[in-house]
Amino acid sequence: MTAAETLPFTAQDFLDWESLQPTKHEYVQGETFAMAGASDAHVTISLNLATALKQHLRGTPCRSYIADMKVRAQAVDAYFYPDVFVTYSPADAGRDSAKEEPTLVVEVLSPSTAAYDRGLKFEYYRSLPSLQEYVLVDAERQSVEVFRRNPAGQWVLFPHGPGTTVELASVDLRLPMAAVYEDVALQAPVKLPGNWPI
Repeated sequence: MTAAETLPFTAQDFLDWESLQPTKHEYVQGETFAMAGASDAHVTISLNLATALKQHLRGTPCRSYIADMKVRAQAVDAYFYPDVFVTYSPADAGRDSAKEEPTLVVEVLSPSTAAYDRGLKFEYYRSLPSLQEYVLVDAERQSVEVFRRNPAGQWVLFPHGPGTTVELASVDLRLPMAAVYEDVALQAPVKLPGNWPI
């Protein structure tokens, strides 16, 4: 992301301004950030997950969304565009341009955003009382990290690698890793002396 504006916006200023822009922007505490384009792998992984969630949730009041729908994190004065998210909230069903009560949020990592998605952005998402799982999917190798809020309110990591099944407990979905990465051409890992991949 790059800073799009330096003057502080209110949240309403941002919504009014962004509706006139040709590209999407995220908003955090008065600053806006342009959303960069995504790679083929990034888009394919997002579509795979969104499709699986849509099929799994069919016939329920739950809704899954992809990157064009905003999530509002009111407690930290922010708006984000998650790659994929799910909400069970009846109130969200009546909100047209931004949802406020996601249960599951998925971000597909790219080299330019991975540190932010793992760090500060995750901190912002944790301000959402409704959020039960935060999922990070690597677009360069088969690796999925599921962070799940336990009954004590602590976030516990459940890592998944090649050949495993990803469990999304918040939506009661189990998805083989092969389905997450279907049609994704991953680069072979670089081999170091001693056969240590990087």
